[in-house]
Amino acid sequence: MVDHGDEDRIRCQRSFAEMCSEMVIRDFMTKDLVTISENDSIDQILETFDKYHFHTYPVVNEDNVLVGTIDRDIILKILLVHRAPRIEHTHLNAVVFQGDTAKAIMLSHPVSISPDEHLCDAVDMMLKHKIDRFCIVDDGKLVGIICKPDIIKEVYKLRGSD
Repeated sequence: MVDHGDEDRIRCQRSFAEMCSEMVIRDFMTKDLVTISENDSIDQILETFDKYHFHTYPVVNEDNVLVGTIDRDIILKILLVHRAPRIEHTHLNAVVFQGDTAKAIMLSHPVSISPDEHLCDAVDMMLKHKIDRFCIVDDGKLVGIICKPDIIKEVYKLRGSD
């Protein structure tokens, strides 16, 4: 007696892997973005965090070029500088904690990928490097963002279409 269940599962896995490799980030990235301008004040940044409740915001210049990111950790460190661990009392952090614009406090080397990156490749990078989200950049301009919940949603849909 032949068990066709294993054969069917292998066929489904193969088709899922093929579909995953063919999907590009452009097809499901978030395009309606909330960004912070590099010249925004700390008060403007805090208002953005209060209004939208995202974990991380892309920072862009006047030409919509991605120049950095600001996340909740940075905001907490600025608001509660006196509570920062002693190991973080460095000259660089002192400058950041006293910064008065997004440009002064942002992480200036954000992780970004192309909108033409394949879904499986993006997932591999996220898992390998413990990255929660990517800014999507096309010709130097910020065009989207993708985070783990977006990818989980797409993978779940793909698995359901087998």
